[in-house]
Amino acid sequence: MIERVFIKQGMRQIEIEHYLKKELNRAGFTGLEIVKTPLVTRIVLQVTRPGLAIGKEGQNIKKLTGVLGNMFGVDNPQLEIQETPQSDLNSTAIVNKMASLLERGYSWRSVAFRTVRDVMGAGAQGIELVLSGKLAGKGGRKRKQRVAEGYMKKVGDQTSLVDYAKASAYPKAGAIGIKLRIIRPGVVFPDKIDIKEAIAKKQQAEEKTEEEKVGTVETAEEEKIEKKIAKKEKAGNKEETKKDEKKTAKKVEKKPVEKKEKKVKEEENPKKEKKDKTEKKEEVKDDKANKNDEAKEAKIEEKKAKGEKEKKKE
Repeated sequence: MIERVFIKQGMRQIEIEHYLKKELNRAGFTGLEIVKTPLVTRIVLQVTRPGLAIGKEGQNIKKLTGVLGNMFGVDNPQLEIQETPQSDLNSTAIVNKMASLLERGYSWRSVAFRTVRDVMGAGAQGIELVLSGKLAGKGGRKRKQRVAEGYMKKVGDQTSLVDYAKASAYPKAGAIGIKLRIIRPGVVFPDKIDIKEAIAKKQQAEEKTEEEKVGTVETAEEEKIEKKIAKKEKAGNKEETKKDEKKTAKKVEKKPVEKKEKKVKEEENPKKEKKDKTEKKEEVKDDKANKNDEAKEAKIEEKKAKGEKEKKKE
């Protein structure tokens, strides 16, 4: 039952692609991508000429969003226009351009060889162009013409790396089918890889990564050392500044203290002198009193001695 849902979604995407291809033929429509989100269904359109796809004041986009919502039942469609990268090497863009030129009456030879030359000039590794149908004009039989240049893969899983597209043109003489294969620059096939070169490149890449790691480690260590040195310098500067501040504070404190001490000393000096004088006077008085007492004691002793002599005489 789930398969039916996926088939339905795929069929709807093909229908949308066919419709947009007709509507945006002049703009060079090359493909679309539908991304469903919880709020909006985002449809990314890849176009060679975005200006023609957007239209005047975005009228073309408004019209297409309305059609996609009503006709195809897309929930909340939101269109985004993107320019196709490397349109000179995009097979769908080139095929559509060739079909439009053939329908306008250009010769298939000039169109075919010119496209091959332009694609190879853009840097492609290889190209194969096959035209089949009414190439001879009126009265001529249908035939096939192949124009190829460079390297091409046509069999196996490696054909998934080849950019392939087809289209059909309808000039007056009759229908012409176009098949185009392009190998873009930068595509590497497995059979073209040299093992020795790949191993050497891998070894070089590993050596570079190791050198980069070592370099990053060294730089990290150097940065750590520099940070430590900077911290030490900052700490030293802070300590020096603190010491200087302390010294200046001490100097500032000493000056007023010294002044105060001088004033205090000056104030205390006369008081000390007065005290010393009073103390000296008191000492002198004490000395005098002691002398008087000694003299009195000596007189008393003399009197006693005289009294004792007189008693002995008697």
